[in-house]
Amino acid sequence: MKRLSRLRRHHAAGPILLIFALFTIGTTFQVASAVNSESPSVADRSVAIEEGKQIFLKGCSSCHGLNAEGAEIAPSLIGVGAASVDFQVGTGRMPMADMSQQAMRKKPVYTPEEVYALAMYVASLAPGPEIPTEEALNYERDGSVAEGGELFRTNCAMCHNFAGQGGALTQGKYAPTIMGVEPKHIYEAMITGPQSMPVFSDKTITPEEKLSIIKWAKAAEAEPQLGGAALGRVGPVTEGLLVWTLGIGLLVGVAVWLAMKAK
Repeated sequence: MKRLSRLRRHHAAGPILLIFALFTIGTTFQVASAVNSESPSVADRSVAIEEGKQIFLKGCSSCHGLNAEGAEIAPSLIGVGAASVDFQVGTGRMPMADMSQQAMRKKPVYTPEEVYALAMYVASLAPGPEIPTEEALNYERDGSVAEGGELFRTNCAMCHNFAGQGGALTQGKYAPTIMGVEPKHIYEAMITGPQSMPVFSDKTITPEEKLSIIKWAKAAEAEPQLGGAALGRVGPVTEGLLVWTLGIGLLVGVAVWLAMKAK
């Protein structure tokens, strides 16, 4: 008891107790702040899921089923993930009137907030590819134009054309151009494989390589037309057709002129 009394009367006891009290209060405040900062995001996600469910029941369930289980005219959405919904609905491909035709990119029907809500609802049904974050899409920092061009020519050019302008496929289908497409949607297309496109998993093309492909696409999109008219950048087919058409037209004109002069 005497020893404890001496410690209490020690000149350093006050500052030590004060530091300990401040440390305890600061730690408690930090933990409470972290909990409070997480709570709104969880609440917002729950609200988005409920909102997305209502949008789905009104606009999507007629084709995909009340529980997104699919039907004869539309596939199941169980397990497709938020990225697939964000790509299909965010690019205006869905909803579509005729499911037998290839979905085309057009003006979205839903607002970005509604698209997010739909994506969150479908993601709540079963795990699937998530929407890439802005940090994960920093292709300017993490991508390489040279590597992206090589990867694109190896994995994508046979369908999308070596210049990314798109191309024809079998049975009336086509690979759309990637020019003017948002980086997020290019990334989502690679991880979800919409329609005829295969899925490029992270084992096939790593996230860093995906960013390189996006960086190459954006560099090609911004490349100036130093040689004049680009003619769609689809190569010698278009250029040859133009030369052939102009050449034949010129020869026909010369032949007609010679015939009229002979008369």
